[in-house]
Amino acid sequence: MSTEQPGPAGVLVLAATPIGQVDDAPPRLAEELAKADVVAAEDTRRLKRLTTELGVSVSGRVVSYFEGNEQARTPALLDELLGGSRVVLVTDAGMPSVSDPGYRLVAAAVEHDVHVTAVPGPSAVLTALAVSGLPVDRFCFEGFLPRKAGERSRRLAALAREERTMVFFEAPHRTEAALTAMRDAFGEGRAAAVCRELTKTHEEVRRGLLGDLVAWAADGVRGEVTIVVSGTTPVAAIDADPASLRAAVAELEQDGTSRKEAIVEVAKVAGVPKREVYDAVHKPIEGGRG
Repeated sequence: MSTEQPGPAGVLVLAATPIGQVDDAPPRLAEELAKADVVAAEDTRRLKRLTTELGVSVSGRVVSYFEGNEQARTPALLDELLGGSRVVLVTDAGMPSVSDPGYRLVAAAVEHDVHVTAVPGPSAVLTALAVSGLPVDRFCFEGFLPRKAGERSRRLAALAREERTMVFFEAPHRTEAALTAMRDAFGEGRAAAVCRELTKTHEEVRRGLLGDLVAWAADGVRGEVTIVVSGTTPVAAIDADPASLRAAVAELEQDGTSRKEAIVEVAKVAGVPKREVYDAVHKPIEGGRG
């Protein structure tokens, strides 16, 4: 492992941009845009609006760098860096490379020992997490869910026993479908928050259980959306007798886990077959004992 040090090559600057209010722009953003040799922007028109609002003039070359041309344009930007240029990368909102273009260029720069730094600033992930009212001591960012229903369901099923708070990005027109899939995977009683238009004029944070949030989203959702979902409650050690198995399943169901998933989890923790847990839950208790 080598420690990255600035060398004769240029510098790649990942510059965070406001997610809503332009006044939230980090002070260094204007400075970096002004002195950049090259500014790579996800949307050059948005960049123009941003620089106008910041009162900054970009003297360097401006190029587009978005999902559709990221792979093709990365080698040329890497050549700029290797030639000594200071390249500033900005996306439409928030930190580049976080569910936005940037990862390929960062990886290429690191591979060629180019110095990579950042202008820290606004982040929809951390902002939503902070205002959600859900646990923040441990969390994971899951980005955008797959658009296809089957793939989305499989992704969420794999997260059903995730104990950390989860943060997702979602398009407004898919928010109801995403919340419905989360309800089906995590249970309608799982706590969550839908954060809409964060830091903007019409900011809204809707907190509640997934079942209630699905009903709320049925009327339609507008704006940029970030969804925060609480993790599952850790399952303690479970005895293998029928009464303990039933109680463990019931506890998970109270936390919002579906009975099917609860049976699978209890069987795993107790070290018994799923059929044994199923029988403990569904079969009549003989003689009033179990």
